[in-house]
Amino acid sequence: MTRPTYTVEKIGGTSMSRVNELKDTLFIGSRKGADLYGRVFVVSAFGGVTDLLLEHKKSGEPGVYAHFSNADSDHGWHDALNRVTEEMQKINHTILDHPGDIEQADSFVAERTQGARNCLIDLQRICSYGHFRLSEHMLQIREILSGLGEAHSAFVTTLLLCRADVNARFVDLSGWRDEGDATLEERIANAMERIDPATEMPIVTGYAQCAEGLMKQFDRGYSEVTFSKIAAMLGAREAIIHKEFHLSSSDPKLVGADAVRKLGRTNYDVADQLSNMGMEAIHPLAAKTLRQADVPLRITNAFEPNDPGTLIDDRPADTPAVEIIAGLDILTLEVFEQDMVGVKGYDATILDVLKRHKVRIVSKVSNANTITHYLDTSLKTMRRVEKDIAAVYPAAEITTRSASMVSVIGRDLTGLSVLQRALVAISNAGHGAIGASQGPRKVDVQIIVDRDALNPVIKALHADFIEDAQQELSRAA
Repeated sequence: MTRPTYTVEKIGGTSMSRVNELKDTLFIGSRKGADLYGRVFVVSAFGGVTDLLLEHKKSGEPGVYAHFSNADSDHGWHDALNRVTEEMQKINHTILDHPGDIEQADSFVAERTQGARNCLIDLQRICSYGHFRLSEHMLQIREILSGLGEAHSAFVTTLLLCRADVNARFVDLSGWRDEGDATLEERIANAMERIDPATEMPIVTGYAQCAEGLMKQFDRGYSEVTFSKIAAMLGAREAIIHKEFHLSSSDPKLVGADAVRKLGRTNYDVADQLSNMGMEAIHPLAAKTLRQADVPLRITNAFEPNDPGTLIDDRPADTPAVEIIAGLDILTLEVFEQDMVGVKGYDATILDVLKRHKVRIVSKVSNANTITHYLDTSLKTMRRVEKDIAAVYPAAEITTRSASMVSVIGRDLTGLSVLQRALVAISNAGHGAIGASQGPRKVDVQIIVDRDALNPVIKALHADFIEDAQQELSRAA
């Protein structure tokens, strides 16, 4: 079977906030006629909108959902929803020029937000009776609110492109006022069956309402799951994620824009390691979906449309090389118990506690009487974890501390003596390592350092493994 010639492409929220620029470059650019089509776009909400609908991703500042779930009165969530309406309509006036388009977009926002408001009011009224529990419906509320953001951005983008004579089509997967309970595949299939990407440009919501419940499994990572499922189901030639930066050898703000290099090509193993370090090129399950469907992934800079970006597939490296230096702040959980030697069950019990508190494990090491987990969580959650473990193992010594992990990543690190070289480079930079490990697959080396050493260690390792190697290649050429 011949693979379709079209692509499925995703645009993140930060990039979507500059959709006027994207109209003149990514969506249209120099394309004319049939060249405009053959592309399916999956869009996130405009930057900051999902934070207002749910809660701020970094600061935790409450949005509509957080106000509603914690409300002692109705005042907070109503005001928060009013703020969402105002912000969405402000975005409409910023992006759209034609009065008719603005009127349509404002009406769309008013209809959707008022519908959500009525839904929440009705739910509160029903749950005022003892037979119903509001807590049982909180996940559905979170999904309804989140879907407002993607529906808004997709609708406004469609209006913008249609005004520019593009045959764009709004594809709403959010299940708004839909009585059915379709699976994700059914939702996508039903929406796409009457669309011909060769003659029209689908603008698809990143959120999809489905029986599985995307937010239950992925919370705010749902848009990439939707994107990957569409690409796999359509058998796309490529899946493309447009970001506001290139996938580079490290953070350019830290090591310098002139020092980093664009990867150009890597594989899904490296993408998985990046996800583990909190630097998601793509959600791990979305990567798995594309990988199993044999759909290559491309990461591009949305604002450099002529740059091919970085291709991610299953191809191994031509030669061993370090590709990325990444870092992450962590908390360490060390459980020491003299009676642990030769006794089974300690690790399983600790894992059960971590799972119960929804703590993400970045890595772990153990010896005869000590198990140490490196965790991505908060101090507040860690205190609860410590309490639960102490209740099971009252004789254990439980120690936690703030630290950071630096990871040296590449498709193939064979023969590069990465662990030894990294420790020497860290020492030469005036720092020390708390711990270090390398797995047998030779795709990453993890080094634990004091938290205040994270940035200088990343810079030192990037200079040693990336910048010096690049200079050697330049001299050889």
